[in-house]
Amino acid sequence: MLSMTGYGRGNASGEDLEITVELSSVNRKGLEVGASLPREWQGMERTLCDDVRKAVSRGKVSIALRIESLTEKSGLSWDDAAVKSSIARLSTLAKEVNTDFTPNADALLRLIGLLDTSGKLPDWEEVLPVVKAALSAALSHFVEMRSKEGAALADDMRARLSLLRESTANIRSLSTKTVPHYRELLLERLQKAGLELELEDERVLKEIAIFADRCDIAEELTRLESHFEQFEETLQQKEPVGRKLDFICQELFREINTVGSKANNIDVTRLVIEMKNELERIREQVQNVE
Repeated sequence: MLSMTGYGRGNASGEDLEITVELSSVNRKGLEVGASLPREWQGMERTLCDDVRKAVSRGKVSIALRIESLTEKSGLSWDDAAVKSSIARLSTLAKEVNTDFTPNADALLRLIGLLDTSGKLPDWEEVLPVVKAALSAALSHFVEMRSKEGAALADDMRARLSLLRESTANIRSLSTKTVPHYRELLLERLQKAGLELELEDERVLKEIAIFADRCDIAEELTRLESHFEQFEETLQQKEPVGRKLDFICQELFREINTVGSKANNIDVTRLVIEMKNELERIREQVQNVE
């Protein structure tokens, strides 16, 4: 199981450039992938995004590129032929306008500065293999981090699931006492009203039967336990399970709400409130799962 949030960074060198790719992701219902690239390299965006889509199924993933020129570390870079050609053209122009032109160190530095090619980016097709190598390394770290966070989320949800199971067992135990307690209260109210009816009276038995049917939560508790098992099994699956876990949470909420509305017992009501609170925390965690 993977978390939808994660970060990864990878590096690669080539074409006189050192490329660093950084990946980061946040929660989304679907998959969104975007890249922040230099204008000259926009042509590689689709390829990079497609590579990410092969490894990720949900979340908003951002690709950031950092470029460092290896030639800048050793000073200016220029084309000798371009410098010589420029000097020749300047000399010709100087003669045409009858002006002296003698290249000196200052003039050469100025000319080389104008012709410096160290800051220019190569065509994106040339550096794509290097960028893809950096992206591959970033993806490896990215997936590893998401896996670790996913494992932590699973551990937290298992602990909360254990509390839900414990509360369900307590509710099942309390529910067996609800009908006998109601029977005692019914007879007590009848006696206070001056109606001397026996427990075996048909009208009393009918009232108790109606109450017992109305507050019977055995089926709901059985379905809850089944959903708990399904949730636990889903946590162990390798493929993306976020949507499935969210659906199971919805089913759990439905059954817990039904138990709360049917159970005529204050202790059961308290447990239902605790279960809703715990389930809401689980659902918040599920929103982080891919």
